[in-house]
Amino acid sequence: MTDKVNIALRVNGKSYAIAVEPRRSLADALREDCGLTGTHLGCEHGVCGACTVLVDGKPVRACLMFAVQVGETEVRTVEGLAKGEVLHPLQKQFWENHGLQCGFCTPGFLMLAAGALEADPDISDDELREVLSSNLCRCTGYQNIIKAVKLAAAEMRK
Repeated sequence: MTDKVNIALRVNGKSYAIAVEPRRSLADALREDCGLTGTHLGCEHGVCGACTVLVDGKPVRACLMFAVQVGETEVRTVEGLAKGEVLHPLQKQFWENHGLQCGFCTPGFLMLAAGALEADPDISDDELREVLSSNLCRCTGYQNIIKAVKLAAAEMRK
């Protein structure tokens, strides 16, 4: 058995002091050690994007990153999008435009889109489609996801 390493994760503005094995993924640490189960695990090979979170504002596959690699960075998960009872524009538009069906991929899409829109609020439609093509959804066919993200982008620019 491997010795555990003490680390401090900063997630959604809150600190978590946890002890993890060096090979523990960030996704597992978020879900099992921090109790933040909004980050989903799909393929666990970095292909589906269900585990996408933001690390210092950049989308990463949490299943491919070790928790010990996070260091002094700020991690944002889907639990950090809403402000209390007020949904983030992306969450609101996904809800209103049927951008989710079973909801399994939704947290990954929300965090991927949040990272893209925060990095480039004026992202073109083609660039947005390219970004969103990196995550997989088996239910919606993507059109409602794209529509929701575009409407959220417009709302976020106001």
